[in-house]
Amino acid sequence: MSDINELSFEKAYEELEDIITKLESGDLQLEESVTLFERGRLLSERCQSLLDKAELRVSQLTADGRIEPL
Repeated sequence: MSDINELSFEKAYEELEDIITKLESGDLQLEESVTLFERGRLLSERCQSLLDKAELRVSQLTADGRIEPL
């Protein structure tokens, strides 16, 4: 598994979707489910962080240089 902090939003989201599918299948051992759940939580945090950064960048882009919220 790759370092979560190095993943792009798209890669993190794709891996998170895969984890959700595996967890929903119910075919995993308890330990594997817990491990996947933990990684999924970290991936979710990574995606949210990247979205927050993108929102901040968009909020700061105005024609006259003012910072305005979305």
